Amino acid sequence: MALIGSVFSQDKAKVNPADTLKSKYLPTGLRLGTDLISIIKSNVIPSFKGWEVNGDLDFYKYYLAVDYGYWARNYDLVNGNYQNSGDYFRVGIDLNFLLKDPDRNMFFFGFRYGHSSFRESLSYTYADSVYGSSQNQYLITKTGNNTGLSAHWIELTTGLRVKIWSGFWMGYTARLKFAPVIGGGKREFHSFDIPGYGLAEKSDYWGLDYQLFWRFPVRKIK
Repeated sequence: MALIGSVFSQDKAKVNPADTLKSKYLPTGLRLGTDLISIIKSNVIPSFKGWEVNGDLDFYKYYLAVDYGYWARNYDLVNGNYQNSGDYFRVGIDLNFLLKDPDRNMFFFGFRYGHSSFRESLSYTYADSVYGSSQNQYLITKTGNNTGLSAHWIELTTGLRVKIWSGFWMGYTARLKFAPVIGGGKREFHSFDIPGYGLAEKSDYWGLDYQLFWRFPVRKIK
């Protein structure tokens, strides 16, 4: 009986539910990467320049995700030009549904809070007649500037992260962006394009990132 009691006591000491639960939620790795689509667009589309870096940190089935990027547009209009530039960030949580995968591959749903700081300018030219005569016209150029602007929005996300080799990962993130709000700064015309979001007049907007990551281990998994 003493021997049985001793074995039972040792087993009980080895298994501590609180320690097991705590260990689950300690981060095991940090992934840092970039969006390949932004890089391609910057080299293929003349009207766009931008880049984006991405990172996430795991807490068991939850991942803290952070994105930071730069975005600039340059549109030639029929009678003028529109330009904007600014930076943006997104922060949120992803929920992983592939907990039992030995490679820690990831299929997730999540949300983001997005924020952008930017400026934009507009110039256009139109013909004005002198004293109402259509034969005597001259061109007038108007300019407008919006400076010190900020915007924020919400995103619902889903996507996939797959381990390719060693610490190299690839994946995509699909985004439904909605509820944009613009404020602050000096505004001389209605905002047209929000860095990190898209056309300001749209109440919802789809986005897609194709990302390359490198994972840095934080601790070994028991």
